[in-house]
Amino acid sequence: MEGKLVRKAIITDAGFASRYLPITKTVPKAMLPMGNRPIMQFVIEECVEAGIEEIIIVATPEGKPIYEDYFNNNVNRIRKQLAAQGKEDRYEPVQHVLDYPKITVITQDPSLPYGNGSPVVSAKAFVEGEQAFLVIYSDDIVFGQPGDAKTMVAAYEADPTVDGVIMSQEVDPGVVDKYGIISFRAGSDNLLDNIIEKPDLGTAPSNLASYGRYLLTPAVFEHLVASNSGKDGELWTVDAITAIAKTGRVLVERTQGEWMTTGDPENYFRAHLKFVVEQEKYGKKVKEWLATMGEE
Repeated sequence: MEGKLVRKAIITDAGFASRYLPITKTVPKAMLPMGNRPIMQFVIEECVEAGIEEIIIVATPEGKPIYEDYFNNNVNRIRKQLAAQGKEDRYEPVQHVLDYPKITVITQDPSLPYGNGSPVVSAKAFVEGEQAFLVIYSDDIVFGQPGDAKTMVAAYEADPTVDGVIMSQEVDPGVVDKYGIISFRAGSDNLLDNIIEKPDLGTAPSNLASYGRYLLTPAVFEHLVASNSGKDGELWTVDAITAIAKTGRVLVERTQGEWMTTGDPENYFRAHLKFVVEQEKYGKKVKEWLATMGEE
């Protein structure tokens, strides 16, 4: 394929998000805020930084119209009102969203089994002709630059003969039992052999945790099929990646930012608090507010 080697990204937010109920019965999990922007916008901007030209969001049926509205509705009545009040600058963040590359929102194929691989399969038709594409789980957020999307694209452009690229981050040895941990191919420090899910403490092959940032080729769909469901009868993207690693070459890159999960309310709050304290104008005040609360 001529031109860019990696042009498209699949971003998934098609789960029940049951740990967040009742809010997620109405609001998609990745539409929860980080400051005045939703989590999904941070993930989109990570793709924009990497030069991605088209983004496919896989959402729930309830979430699809919400995403379509957020990324496409120009709220012209609000723009006109702001202009009449001389506050056009307040519309600039909206225009920023509208200027993103093409965003297509689809729903997950209901015939597929539950699992994080099913949203990827649901977007298969959008990426089949691509040389490679990104798969991003929207409940994983990466702070800092370059973002993981750019790191993966750069790694693939440097060696487009690899069969995939996945991201990792070092975690404390005392918590490796909470993550999927990278095992390297013998004699290598950057080629994947396997991902060991939640290994017992003291048995982990490394301290590198894998999370939802992958660069894959359409060959993944040979393994990512409903009949290959794994643990708990679910369809797992990691199972397909490790199957590819058995005979192919899957690169493991270390994040140059900081990965945090928003997959549950506690970790979401930690990530949101970090963002507000470090990047919002009122961040310093938050520390003062927290100190005041501690005195009560």
